Amino acid sequence: MTDSSEDGGNMQTKLNYAIEFVADMNRAVKFYRDLIGLPLKFESPSWSEFATGDTTLALHPASQENPAGKVELGFSVVDLQKFYEDMRAKGVKFPIPPTKQDFGGMLAQFEDSEGAHVSLGES
Repeated sequence: MTDSSEDGGNMQTKLNYAIEFVADMNRAVKFYRDLIGLPLKFESPSWSEFATGDTTLALHPASQENPAGKVELGFSVVDLQKFYEDMRAKGVKFPIPPTKQDFGGMLAQFEDSEGAHVSLGES
């Protein structure tokens, strides 16, 4: 967790998720649960989670945009809108600005220095 007071605010950013895109959800769940030994928190055809301490390993079906084996990080911040505004002012690109999701929460996605897309939610 990092603390940044650069802009006068107390902005905490926490790594919450490592999301792996998978071609076969059942096979991937069995691998991480039965072979690696991770405790399964939740399982569905479109999203599965494993308890790994402070950060959750999540599995999501692969797509043309997110091929099998790709991993995406997911962070949370206290104030998503403020983080978005502060980071845009610093030149960070957001392919997806803060957007209300079907499950009711707000998510955004920024691009890191290497071009990877990083998900961002509000804690």
